[in-house]
Amino acid sequence: MPLFKYKARDVDGTLLEGETEAISADALATQFANRNATPIKISQIEKKEQLDIGKYFRSKRKSKVKLDDLILFCRQMYTLSSSGVALIRAIKGLVETSRNQTLGDALRTVVEDLESGMDLSGAFSRNRDVFPPLLCRMVQVGEVTGKLDEVFMQLAIYFEREKETISRVKAALRYPTFVVIAISIAITIISLFVIPAFEKVFAGLGAELPLATRILMGLSSFMQNFWYVLLGLLILSVILVKRALKTERGLYVWDRYKLKIPLVGDILLRATLARFSRGFNMSYTAGIPLSQALGFTSRAVSNSYIGGKIEQIRNGIERGDTLTRSATQTGMFTPLVLQMLAVGEESGSVDTMLNDVADFYEREVEYDLKNLSSAIEPILIIVIGVMVLILAMGVFLPMWNLGSTMR
Repeated sequence: MPLFKYKARDVDGTLLEGETEAISADALATQFANRNATPIKISQIEKKEQLDIGKYFRSKRKSKVKLDDLILFCRQMYTLSSSGVALIRAIKGLVETSRNQTLGDALRTVVEDLESGMDLSGAFSRNRDVFPPLLCRMVQVGEVTGKLDEVFMQLAIYFEREKETISRVKAALRYPTFVVIAISIAITIISLFVIPAFEKVFAGLGAELPLATRILMGLSSFMQNFWYVLLGLLILSVILVKRALKTERGLYVWDRYKLKIPLVGDILLRATLARFSRGFNMSYTAGIPLSQALGFTSRAVSNSYIGGKIEQIRNGIERGDTLTRSATQTGMFTPLVLQMLAVGEESGSVDTMLNDVADFYEREVEYDLKNLSSAIEPILIIVIGVMVLILAMGVFLPMWNLGSTMR
């Protein structure tokens, strides 16, 4: 923060002079006004930049704020808020005990903003890379209604459910991912080391080799002679994919494509819709206007394609359409869910129906995740069987032919 040199007079006319840090000169003047002091002169002190190697490496070590950190933070804020601890004092304590350096630095700036007169939601909004927009908006509602502790508890429960869903999806995909990696490593080892050993034997047969053997030997020869080309293409592909995912268009294409992956895409879609229903329900029940609740939820689902569909629902409501009709036009929801939303609108219990929709999708996700491994195993077995068959025909068929010739 900038360093300012100031001169001011208090109510008794005593001259106050010194140096302090503040966001801006106006913010510092506001602080004096809150203390019934009149600022006379405020000037910024130019600080010389010094090369701090330790600070440079500390910044490199900063880790990303994960859901675990947000869950712990919300739980701690609920405990401190419900206990009546002053807000600035509570956050100062969390700065000292934070296990994540990035979160601790963000909370430190939040304390400085609060001391300068800013509200909590505004201080959180200045650190959007740490605090999600949904959290900032919910905190703003808690400040207006005086139920800040309840808001932090709702946020903790929401983040816990989101973390549980993500963990289930990762656990279900861990086994097939490991098998695919193991198969890729096995193919590389066989092509580079095993087949070349048999190639010398096959060269001395003096007979025409089977097609499977010629294909394997050609693949092995290509990998031996042009392995650097394959490695370069792999590295280039990884770099291009990472750069594409950093662009808005590339991220949108990937978020749309991964929802169409066989077996996994439907699970990801339902998990995202469950997250949308939970977030929308939490915002709606907190008193946020319907259009604004949809806007914040669209940025909280972590999928730009689904977020775009939610924005379509928001635009439809702003044009005067009902929630059910706008949701139907997106094509994301099943007829059963749309019927539940329609009943909720007619009965005035949209919040209850959104909670039921979230439960419905979460039960489907849990059921599909339990059956995912059993659905993928036959496919993996067939792939492995085909690979073993090709290798066996390519390696052992010439030997069988050689044995028949010798007999």
